Amino acid sequence: MEVTINTLSDCDREMDITMTTEELQPHFEDAYKKALPSIEIKGFRKGKVPLTVVKKMFGKSIEYQTVEDLTNETFRKEAESRNLNPIGVPTITKLNFKPGEPLSFKVKFEVKPEFEIKDLSSISIEKYIHAATEEEIEKEVTRLQQINASFEPAEKIENENFAVTVDMQEFDEQGNIIPGNKRENLRLSLMETSVEKEVKEALIGAGMNEIRDAKFEHSHGDHSHKVHLQLTVRGIEKAILPEANDELAKKVSNNEFSTIAELKENIKKDLNDFWKERSDRRFENDLLNEIVKQYEFAVPESLVAGFLDAYVDDLKNRQPNKTFPRGFDEKKYRESYRGIALWQAKWLLIKDALIAKEKIEITETDIEKTAEAEAGKLGIDKERLISYYKSSEQAAEKIKYDRLFDILKRSVKLTEVETADYSKFTVE
Repeated sequence: MEVTINTLSDCDREMDITMTTEELQPHFEDAYKKALPSIEIKGFRKGKVPLTVVKKMFGKSIEYQTVEDLTNETFRKEAESRNLNPIGVPTITKLNFKPGEPLSFKVKFEVKPEFEIKDLSSISIEKYIHAATEEEIEKEVTRLQQINASFEPAEKIENENFAVTVDMQEFDEQGNIIPGNKRENLRLSLMETSVEKEVKEALIGAGMNEIRDAKFEHSHGDHSHKVHLQLTVRGIEKAILPEANDELAKKVSNNEFSTIAELKENIKKDLNDFWKERSDRRFENDLLNEIVKQYEFAVPESLVAGFLDAYVDDLKNRQPNKTFPRGFDEKKYRESYRGIALWQAKWLLIKDALIAKEKIEITETDIEKTAEAEAGKLGIDKERLISYYKSSEQAAEKIKYDRLFDILKRSVKLTEVETADYSKFTVE
Protein backbone atom coordinates (compact mmCIF):
# COMPACT_ATOMS: atom_id res chain seq x y z
CA MET A 1 0.00 0.00 0.00
CA GLU A 2 1.31 3.43 -0.92
CA VAL A 3 0.42 6.39 1.27
CA THR A 4 1.40 10.00 0.54
CA ILE A 5 0.52 13.02 2.70
CA ASN A 6 0.29 16.30 0.80
CA THR A 7 0.25 19.68 2.56
CA LEU A 8 -2.29 21.96 0.88
CA SER A 9 -2.20 24.80 3.42
CA ASP A 10 -1.48 25.44 7.11
CA CYS A 11 -4.57 23.48 8.08
CA ASP A 12 -5.46 21.43 4.98
CA ARG A 13 -3.92 18.06 4.22
CA GLU A 14 -4.60 15.41 1.58
CA MET A 15 -3.88 11.71 2.00
CA ASP A 16 -3.30 9.84 -1.27
CA ILE A 17 -3.67 6.05 -0.87
CA THR A 18 -3.22 3.22 -3.36
CA MET A 19 -3.99 -0.43 -2.54
CA THR A 20 -3.03 -3.34 -4.79
CA THR A 21 -5.46 -6.08 -5.88
CA GLU A 22 -3.57 -8.48 -3.58
CA GLU A 23 -4.16 -6.18 -0.61
CA LEU A 24 -7.83 -5.79 -1.49
CA GLN A 25 -8.61 -9.48 -1.98
CA PRO A 26 -8.67 -10.52 1.72
CA HIS A 27 -11.17 -7.75 2.43
CA PHE A 28 -13.38 -8.92 -0.45
CA GLU A 29 -13.22 -12.55 0.69
CA ASP A 30 -14.27 -11.48 4.16
CA ALA A 31 -17.19 -9.51 2.71
CA TYR A 32 -18.37 -12.50 0.64
CA LYS A 33 -18.43 -14.74 3.72
CA LYS A 34 -20.33 -12.17 5.76
CA ALA A 35 -22.87 -11.75 2.96
CA LEU A 36 -23.49 -15.48 2.44
CA PRO A 37 -25.93 -16.14 5.34
CA SER A 38 -28.36 -13.44 4.15
CA ILE A 39 -28.34 -14.20 0.39
CA GLU A 40 -31.37 -15.99 -1.10
CA ILE A 41 -31.37 -17.39 -4.65
CA LYS A 42 -34.08 -19.57 -6.10
CA GLY A 43 -32.95 -23.22 -6.12
CA PHE A 44 -30.73 -22.82 -3.07
CA ARG A 45 -31.50 -22.78 0.62
CA LYS A 46 -30.90 -19.44 2.36
CA GLY A 47 -27.26 -19.19 3.35
CA LYS A 48 -26.27 -22.20 1.26
CA VAL A 49 -25.58 -20.45 -2.03
CA PRO A 50 -22.17 -21.52 -3.40
CA LEU A 51 -19.49 -18.85 -3.10
CA THR A 52 -18.78 -19.00 -6.84
CA VAL A 53 -22.43 -18.15 -7.54
CA VAL A 54 -22.37 -15.30 -5.01
CA LYS A 55 -19.26 -13.82 -6.63
CA LYS A 56 -20.75 -14.13 -10.08
CA MET A 57 -24.11 -12.57 -9.21
CA PHE A 58 -23.22 -10.12 -6.42
CA GLY A 59 -19.45 -9.77 -6.60
CA LYS A 60 -19.33 -6.25 -8.05
CA SER A 61 -21.86 -4.76 -5.65
CA ILE A 62 -20.21 -6.44 -2.64
CA GLU A 63 -16.77 -5.20 -3.70
CA TYR A 64 -17.98 -1.64 -4.28
CA GLN A 65 -19.61 -1.62 -0.84
CA THR A 66 -16.44 -3.05 0.69
CA VAL A 67 -14.34 -0.36 -0.96
CA GLU A 68 -16.61 2.32 0.49
CA ASP A 69 -16.13 0.95 4.01
CA LEU A 70 -12.45 0.25 3.44
CA THR A 71 -11.56 3.79 2.42
CA ASN A 72 -12.88 5.20 5.69
CA GLU A 73 -11.24 2.52 7.82
CA THR A 74 -7.90 2.72 6.00
CA PHE A 75 -7.80 6.50 6.29
CA ARG A 76 -8.58 6.33 10.01
CA LYS A 77 -5.80 3.79 10.69
CA GLU A 78 -3.21 5.60 8.57
CA ALA A 79 -4.02 8.96 10.18
CA GLU A 80 -3.80 7.39 13.64
CA SER A 81 -0.46 5.68 12.92
CA ARG A 82 0.98 9.05 11.85
CA ASN A 83 -0.51 11.03 14.77
CA LEU A 84 -2.24 13.36 12.31
CA ASN A 85 -5.30 13.96 14.54
CA PRO A 86 -7.75 15.13 11.84
CA ILE A 87 -10.45 17.58 12.96
CA GLY A 88 -13.85 18.02 11.37
CA VAL A 89 -15.19 15.52 8.83
CA PRO A 90 -12.65 14.19 6.27
CA THR A 91 -13.83 14.25 2.65
CA ILE A 92 -13.02 11.76 -0.10
CA THR A 93 -12.14 13.97 -3.05
CA LYS A 94 -11.22 11.25 -5.57
CA LEU A 95 -11.83 7.50 -5.78
CA ASN A 96 -10.77 5.17 -8.61
CA PHE A 97 -11.77 1.51 -8.51
CA LYS A 98 -12.91 -1.22 -10.87
CA PRO A 99 -13.24 -4.90 -9.90
CA GLY A 100 -9.98 -6.67 -10.58
CA GLU A 101 -7.94 -3.44 -10.47
CA PRO A 102 -6.09 -1.53 -7.71
CA LEU A 103 -7.92 0.99 -5.53
CA SER A 104 -6.73 4.58 -5.32
CA PHE A 105 -8.38 7.39 -3.43
CA LYS A 106 -7.66 10.81 -1.91
CA VAL A 107 -8.98 12.15 1.37
CA LYS A 108 -8.91 15.85 2.24
CA PHE A 109 -8.89 16.69 5.94
CA GLU A 110 -8.01 19.47 8.37
CA VAL A 111 -5.49 19.50 11.20
CA LYS A 112 -4.71 21.97 13.93
CA PRO A 113 -2.23 24.62 12.76
CA GLU A 114 1.24 24.64 14.28
CA PHE A 115 2.31 27.78 16.14
CA GLU A 116 4.74 28.80 18.84
CA ILE A 117 3.56 29.81 22.29
CA LYS A 118 4.13 33.53 22.80
CA ASP A 119 5.74 35.28 25.74
CA LEU A 120 3.03 37.37 27.39
CA SER A 121 5.21 39.41 29.74
CA SER A 122 5.12 42.47 27.46
CA ILE A 123 1.31 42.69 27.59
CA SER A 124 -0.02 45.52 29.78
CA ILE A 125 -3.68 45.53 30.80
CA GLU A 126 -5.69 47.94 32.91
CA LYS A 127 -8.15 46.35 35.26
CA TYR A 128 -10.99 48.69 36.13
CA ILE A 129 -12.14 48.54 39.74
CA HIS A 130 -14.69 50.41 41.79
CA ALA A 131 -15.74 50.44 45.44
CA ALA A 132 -19.32 51.33 46.35
CA THR A 133 -19.69 54.96 47.44
CA GLU A 134 -22.01 56.42 50.06
CA GLU A 135 -23.88 58.13 47.24
CA GLU A 136 -24.52 54.77 45.50
CA ILE A 137 -25.65 53.20 48.78
CA GLU A 138 -28.06 56.08 49.46
CA LYS A 139 -29.34 55.85 45.89
CA GLU A 140 -30.20 52.18 46.45
CA VAL A 141 -31.92 53.03 49.75
CA THR A 142 -33.97 55.65 47.88
CA ARG A 143 -34.91 53.02 45.30
CA LEU A 144 -36.19 50.77 48.10
CA GLN A 145 -38.17 53.70 49.51
CA GLN A 146 -39.71 54.32 46.09
CA ILE A 147 -40.65 50.66 45.67
CA ASN A 148 -42.45 50.78 49.00
CA ALA A 149 -44.05 54.19 48.49
CA SER A 150 -47.75 54.94 48.90
CA PHE A 151 -49.56 57.45 46.63
CA GLU A 152 -51.98 60.30 47.07
CA PRO A 153 -53.79 62.43 44.41
CA ALA A 154 -52.06 65.66 43.36
CA GLU A 155 -52.76 68.58 41.03
CA LYS A 156 -49.29 69.12 39.62
CA ILE A 157 -46.20 67.01 38.79
CA GLU A 158 -43.41 68.59 40.83
CA ASN A 159 -40.54 66.11 40.43
CA GLU A 160 -39.79 62.48 39.66
CA ASN A 161 -41.49 61.22 42.83
CA PHE A 162 -44.81 61.09 41.01
CA ALA A 163 -46.87 58.58 39.07
CA VAL A 164 -48.72 59.96 36.06
CA THR A 165 -51.59 58.54 34.02
CA VAL A 166 -51.49 59.75 30.42
CA ASP A 167 -53.01 59.28 27.00
CA MET A 168 -50.05 58.76 24.68
CA GLN A 169 -50.16 59.44 20.92
CA GLU A 170 -47.16 58.83 18.66
CA PHE A 171 -46.34 61.00 15.64
CA ASP A 172 -44.03 60.35 12.70
CA GLU A 173 -41.02 62.56 11.85
CA GLN A 174 -43.23 64.80 9.70
CA GLY A 175 -45.58 65.44 12.62
CA ASN A 176 -48.40 63.20 11.36
CA ILE A 177 -50.38 60.95 13.68
CA ILE A 178 -49.34 57.29 13.40
CA PRO A 179 -52.64 55.37 13.24
CA GLY A 180 -52.97 52.64 15.86
CA ASN A 181 -50.18 54.09 17.99
CA LYS A 182 -52.30 55.64 20.71
CA ARG A 183 -52.46 54.30 24.25
CA GLU A 184 -54.98 55.57 26.77
CA ASN A 185 -54.77 55.62 30.57
CA LEU A 186 -51.14 54.54 30.59
CA ARG A 187 -49.65 54.80 34.08
CA LEU A 188 -46.02 55.92 34.26
CA SER A 189 -43.96 55.97 37.42
CA LEU A 190 -41.45 58.77 36.92
CA MET A 191 -39.26 57.08 39.54
CA GLU A 192 -38.59 54.19 37.15
CA THR A 193 -35.35 54.28 35.17
CA SER A 194 -37.15 52.61 32.24
CA VAL A 195 -39.09 55.82 31.57
CA GLU A 196 -37.23 57.95 29.03
CA LYS A 197 -35.47 61.02 30.48
CA GLU A 198 -37.16 63.26 27.90
CA VAL A 199 -40.60 61.97 28.91
CA LYS A 200 -39.90 62.79 32.55
CA GLU A 201 -38.62 66.26 31.67
CA ALA A 202 -41.67 66.95 29.51
CA LEU A 203 -44.14 65.95 32.25
CA ILE A 204 -42.53 67.69 35.25
CA GLY A 205 -44.47 70.91 35.92
CA ALA A 206 -47.59 69.73 34.08
CA GLY A 207 -51.06 69.81 35.62
CA MET A 208 -54.27 67.84 34.97
CA ASN A 209 -55.32 67.62 31.29
CA GLU A 210 -52.23 69.47 30.10
CA ILE A 211 -50.63 68.31 26.85
CA ARG A 212 -46.86 67.92 26.63
CA ASP A 213 -44.58 66.78 23.80
CA ALA A 214 -41.54 64.54 24.22
CA LYS A 215 -39.04 64.06 21.42
CA PHE A 216 -36.01 61.79 21.59
CA GLU A 217 -34.00 59.18 19.72
CA HIS A 218 -34.61 55.53 20.60
CA SER A 219 -31.83 53.01 20.04
CA HIS A 220 -32.46 49.34 19.21
CA GLY A 221 -29.18 47.47 19.10
CA ASP A 222 -27.46 48.50 15.88
CA HIS A 223 -29.99 51.11 14.74
CA SER A 224 -32.03 54.01 16.11
CA HIS A 225 -35.08 56.08 15.18
CA LYS A 226 -36.63 59.36 16.23
CA VAL A 227 -39.66 59.31 18.52
CA HIS A 228 -42.29 62.05 18.94
CA LEU A 229 -44.87 61.50 21.69
CA GLN A 230 -47.82 63.68 22.68
CA LEU A 231 -48.74 63.14 26.34
CA THR A 232 -52.09 64.23 27.76
CA VAL A 233 -52.13 64.15 31.58
CA ARG A 234 -55.20 62.30 32.93
CA GLY A 235 -54.11 61.54 36.48
CA ILE A 236 -51.42 62.66 38.95
CA GLU A 237 -50.29 60.83 42.08
CA LYS A 238 -47.61 61.96 44.48
CA ALA A 239 -45.39 59.28 45.96
CA ILE A 240 -45.15 59.31 49.75
CA LEU A 241 -41.82 57.68 50.54
CA PRO A 242 -41.44 55.77 53.80
CA GLU A 243 -38.66 56.94 56.10
CA ALA A 244 -35.27 55.29 55.70
CA ASN A 245 -35.34 53.77 59.17
CA ASP A 246 -35.22 50.43 60.96
CA GLU A 247 -38.82 49.65 60.02
CA LEU A 248 -37.98 49.94 56.33
CA ALA A 249 -34.94 47.69 56.83
CA LYS A 250 -37.09 45.00 58.45
CA LYS A 251 -39.76 45.25 55.77
CA VAL A 252 -37.57 45.07 52.68
CA SER A 253 -35.39 42.27 54.14
CA ASN A 254 -38.24 40.17 55.59
CA ASN A 255 -36.72 40.78 59.04
CA GLU A 256 -33.25 39.58 57.98
CA PHE A 257 -31.93 42.98 59.07
CA SER A 258 -33.20 44.79 62.13
CA THR A 259 -31.57 48.17 61.56
CA ILE A 260 -31.07 50.53 58.65
CA ALA A 261 -27.31 50.38 59.32
CA GLU A 262 -27.34 46.61 58.76
CA LEU A 263 -29.33 47.06 55.55
CA LYS A 264 -26.89 49.66 54.24
CA GLU A 265 -23.95 47.41 55.05
CA ASN A 266 -25.56 44.61 53.05
CA ILE A 267 -26.28 47.00 50.17
CA LYS A 268 -22.61 47.99 50.23
CA LYS A 269 -21.55 44.33 50.07
CA ASP A 270 -23.95 43.58 47.18
CA LEU A 271 -22.76 46.62 45.25
CA ASN A 272 -19.11 45.69 45.76
CA ASP A 273 -19.84 42.12 44.64
CA PHE A 274 -21.58 43.52 41.56
CA TRP A 275 -18.67 45.78 40.64
CA LYS A 276 -16.14 43.01 41.26
CA GLU A 277 -18.05 40.60 39.01
CA ARG A 278 -18.19 43.20 36.25
CA SER A 279 -14.52 44.07 36.77
CA ASP A 280 -13.41 40.43 36.60
CA ARG A 281 -15.48 39.78 33.49
CA ARG A 282 -14.12 42.85 31.67
CA PHE A 283 -10.55 42.00 32.68
CA GLU A 284 -10.93 38.43 31.44
CA ASN A 285 -12.35 39.67 28.15
CA ASP A 286 -9.53 42.19 27.69
CA LEU A 287 -6.84 39.67 28.62
CA LEU A 288 -8.08 37.02 26.19
CA ASN A 289 -8.40 39.59 23.40
CA GLU A 290 -4.82 40.73 23.95
CA ILE A 291 -3.56 37.15 23.94
CA VAL A 292 -5.40 36.27 20.73
CA LYS A 293 -3.95 39.39 19.06
CA GLN A 294 -0.46 37.98 19.63
CA TYR A 295 -1.08 35.07 17.27
CA GLU A 296 -1.33 34.96 13.50
CA PHE A 297 -2.23 31.57 12.07
CA ALA A 298 -4.84 30.00 9.83
CA VAL A 299 -7.90 28.61 11.61
CA PRO A 300 -9.48 25.34 10.40
CA GLU A 301 -12.77 26.09 8.69
CA SER A 302 -14.42 23.11 10.36
CA LEU A 303 -13.87 24.69 13.79
CA VAL A 304 -15.39 27.99 12.67
CA ALA A 305 -18.34 26.14 11.13
CA GLY A 306 -18.82 24.21 14.37
CA PHE A 307 -19.20 27.41 16.38
CA LEU A 308 -21.57 28.89 13.79
CA ASP A 309 -23.68 25.72 13.92
CA ALA A 310 -23.86 26.08 17.71
CA TYR A 311 -24.96 29.74 17.44
CA VAL A 312 -27.70 28.83 14.97
CA ASP A 313 -28.90 25.91 17.10
CA ASP A 314 -28.97 28.08 20.22
CA LEU A 315 -30.96 30.79 18.44
CA LYS A 316 -33.37 28.22 17.04
CA ASN A 317 -33.95 26.62 20.44
CA ARG A 318 -34.91 30.03 21.84
CA GLN A 319 -37.62 30.56 19.21
CA PRO A 320 -41.31 29.69 19.78
CA ASN A 321 -41.74 26.03 18.81
CA LYS A 322 -38.00 26.02 18.06
CA THR A 323 -38.75 27.28 14.55
CA PHE A 324 -37.23 30.31 12.86
CA PRO A 325 -39.71 33.00 11.79
CA ARG A 326 -40.62 33.21 8.14
CA GLY A 327 -38.04 35.14 6.17
CA PHE A 328 -35.18 34.42 8.59
CA ASP A 329 -31.95 34.61 6.59
CA GLU A 330 -29.69 31.97 8.12
CA LYS A 331 -26.88 32.64 5.65
CA LYS A 332 -26.82 36.34 6.58
CA TYR A 333 -26.96 35.45 10.27
CA ARG A 334 -23.95 33.16 9.89
CA GLU A 335 -22.04 35.83 7.99
CA SER A 336 -22.74 38.40 10.72
CA TYR A 337 -21.39 36.06 13.43
CA ARG A 338 -18.43 34.71 11.47
CA GLY A 339 -15.97 37.12 13.12
CA ILE A 340 -17.02 35.96 16.59
CA ALA A 341 -16.84 32.29 15.56
CA LEU A 342 -13.37 32.85 14.11
CA TRP A 343 -12.20 34.44 17.37
CA GLN A 344 -13.69 31.60 19.43
CA ALA A 345 -12.04 28.94 17.24
CA LYS A 346 -8.69 30.71 17.44
CA TRP A 347 -8.86 31.07 21.21
CA LEU A 348 -9.80 27.38 21.53
CA LEU A 349 -6.61 26.37 19.70
CA ILE A 350 -4.47 28.75 21.76
CA LYS A 351 -6.08 27.63 25.01
CA ASP A 352 -5.51 23.93 24.27
CA ALA A 353 -1.87 24.64 23.35
CA LEU A 354 -1.34 26.62 26.57
CA ILE A 355 -2.93 23.89 28.71
CA ALA A 356 -0.65 21.33 27.06
CA LYS A 357 2.44 23.54 27.57
CA GLU A 358 1.61 24.10 31.25
CA LYS A 359 0.85 20.37 31.64
CA ILE A 360 -2.42 21.13 33.38
CA GLU A 361 -4.08 17.91 34.47
CA ILE A 362 -7.09 17.55 36.76
CA THR A 363 -6.68 15.22 39.73
CA GLU A 364 -9.27 13.99 42.22
CA THR A 365 -7.79 16.42 44.74
CA ASP A 366 -8.44 19.32 42.32
CA ILE A 367 -12.03 18.20 41.90
CA GLU A 368 -12.58 17.91 45.65
CA LYS A 369 -11.11 21.39 46.28
CA THR A 370 -13.27 22.94 43.57
CA ALA A 371 -16.40 21.19 44.88
CA GLU A 372 -15.67 22.38 48.40
CA ALA A 373 -15.25 25.98 47.23
CA GLU A 374 -18.38 25.93 45.06
CA ALA A 375 -20.72 23.95 47.32
CA GLY A 376 -21.48 26.89 49.60
CA LYS A 377 -21.92 29.34 46.73
CA LEU A 378 -24.28 27.08 44.81
CA GLY A 379 -26.09 25.59 47.80
CA ILE A 380 -25.36 22.07 46.56
CA ASP A 381 -23.99 19.16 48.60
CA LYS A 382 -20.22 18.77 48.15
CA GLU A 383 -20.43 15.04 47.37
CA ARG A 384 -23.01 15.67 44.64
CA LEU A 385 -20.72 18.26 43.07
CA ILE A 386 -17.76 15.90 43.19
CA SER A 387 -19.82 13.23 41.43
CA TYR A 388 -20.91 15.74 38.80
CA TYR A 389 -17.40 17.08 38.17
CA LYS A 390 -16.04 13.55 37.78
CA SER A 391 -18.71 12.61 35.23
CA SER A 392 -18.77 15.86 33.26
CA GLU A 393 -16.09 16.56 30.67
CA GLN A 394 -17.33 20.14 30.45
CA ALA A 395 -16.86 20.64 34.21
CA ALA A 396 -13.34 19.20 34.03
CA GLU A 397 -12.49 21.57 31.18
CA LYS A 398 -13.79 24.50 33.24
CA ILE A 399 -11.46 23.56 36.11
CA LYS A 400 -8.55 23.35 33.65
CA TYR A 401 -9.47 26.73 32.21
CA ASP A 402 -9.59 28.32 35.69
CA ARG A 403 -6.12 26.94 36.43
CA LEU A 404 -4.81 28.29 33.12
CA PHE A 405 -6.41 31.71 33.65
CA ASP A 406 -4.65 32.07 37.01
CA ILE A 407 -1.34 31.44 35.22
CA LEU A 408 -2.16 33.93 32.46
CA LYS A 409 -3.08 36.65 34.97
CA ARG A 410 0.35 36.34 36.54
CA SER A 411 2.04 36.46 33.14
CA VAL A 412 0.98 39.99 32.16
CA LYS A 413 1.52 43.46 33.58
CA LEU A 414 -1.66 44.45 35.39
CA THR A 415 -2.57 47.94 36.55
CA GLU A 416 -5.70 48.55 38.60
CA VAL A 417 -7.58 51.72 37.70
CA GLU A 418 -10.31 53.10 39.97
CA THR A 419 -13.28 54.44 38.01
CA ALA A 420 -17.03 54.85 38.32
CA ASP A 421 -17.50 54.96 34.53
CA TYR A 422 -19.90 52.07 33.94
CA SER A 423 -18.88 51.76 30.28
CA LYS A 424 -15.43 50.62 31.46
CA PHE A 425 -17.04 47.55 33.00
CA THR A 426 -18.98 46.59 29.88
CA VAL A 427 -17.90 43.57 27.86
CA GLU A 428 -18.09 44.30 24.15
